[in-house]
Amino acid sequence: MPIAYISHPDCLLHDVGNGHPERPARLNAIWDQLISSGMEFILHQHEAPLVKREHLDRVHDPDYVTGILVEAPYQGVLRLDGDTFMMPKTLDAALRAAGAVVHGVDLVMEGKASSAFCAVRPPGHHAERHRAMGFCYFNNVAVGAAYALDVHGLDRVAIVDFDVHHGNGTEDIFQRDSRVLFCSSFQHPFYPFTGHDSESDHVVNIPLAAGAAGTDFRARTAQHWLPALECFKPQLILISAGFDAHAEDEMGNLRLREDDYSWITGELKSIADTYAGGRVVSVLEGGYALSALGRSVVAHLDALLGNG
Repeated sequence: MPIAYISHPDCLLHDVGNGHPERPARLNAIWDQLISSGMEFILHQHEAPLVKREHLDRVHDPDYVTGILVEAPYQGVLRLDGDTFMMPKTLDAALRAAGAVVHGVDLVMEGKASSAFCAVRPPGHHAERHRAMGFCYFNNVAVGAAYALDVHGLDRVAIVDFDVHHGNGTEDIFQRDSRVLFCSSFQHPFYPFTGHDSESDHVVNIPLAAGAAGTDFRARTAQHWLPALECFKPQLILISAGFDAHAEDEMGNLRLREDDYSWITGELKSIADTYAGGRVVSVLEGGYALSALGRSVVAHLDALLGNG
């Protein structure tokens, strides 16, 4: 069964300007590398729909959602925090990014795809219930998880986040919801300076020191994530796929390589095959070194195909 590749041209139109790392070229770099690898021929492409308001309201405060929808600029710039800005095309991109994950969940739950990769921006895992931050406006992966629980009637959804930054928004949204197992690895101490002191039986955080390489990442995930996932028996796995922990990415100071992303993806696929009918929806988060990003996504998707 094919992997669904979900994106939309609107995701290229959100452009904060020169010098901002979260730029349209990220998606172009991924697609260029998929073409170079020949992988585009084995992906089924889908256009991301605009997310419905009801799906956003499941994970965000309705007043916050209304504020984003009403205040989104038709011209000029709206500053939401120190590095999170809304431009005239930002809202459409954010609505497509969240809509992509909902569509991905539908595809895998309905048996139309074995797994899905949402090549979307802006990212989402820093967006908390009540606020935007860290380049994020709506929490895309959280929207998909809540949709799977409430619309498709699942009881157990796992979210695995291997970005260089802690997925604070996702943890904020699901910290009291035991139907969601949240596993996050991240550099610490580092932005957003959260996650190292979490106390919950359904949150498994792995803080990694600056300079940590794939050997440490693999050992820690094998020790903490994989047993927790086996015990949880997820009916669906969602991945917050951040590739800024790559050794070539100057956003952080971790030292992962493509084979590390291939390895963890293969482990997650194996768990999904055992407990979730193979259902995996992966959502792009970070990754700012363009060549490394493209290569890492190819490795990630190749592992989802069973080649990890």
